Formats: sequence, C-alpha cells, structure tokens
Amino acid sequence: MGRGRAKAKQTKVARDLKYRTHDTDFGALASELHGGENSQTDEVDPEVLEKWSDVIEPTRRD
Repeated sequence: MGRGRAKAKQTKVARDLKYRTHDTDFGALASELHGGENSQTDEVDPEVLEKWSDVIEPTRRD
C-alpha cells in the first residue's frame, strides 16, 4: 500500500529521460575522457623521483 506516489514519480522520471532532447557536448566529453588540454600529466619531477627511488622499486614482469 502507498506505492502509488512513488510509482508515479518513477514513471514521470522515466518519461522525462526518454523524451527529453539532450544537448550533449560530445567534444567536451571526449576531451574529458581522453585527457584533453587541461588534464594533468603523469610526469614526475626528477627530484621527487630521486627522493623516493629507494622506497619504490619498479615492478618488472619477466
């Protein structure tokens, strides 16, 4: 009992998602996913690398 309101809300949301026009900026999405111009690089400062080189040894897979 009492599920009527919840079901009506779910139906309303589902219809909204189904019939709404989406203005998606696919260029911005692609640059975010692929690491666009503003993304951080994985480059490590040589001083930091030297400081932690004795603690962290690279793993090798032979």
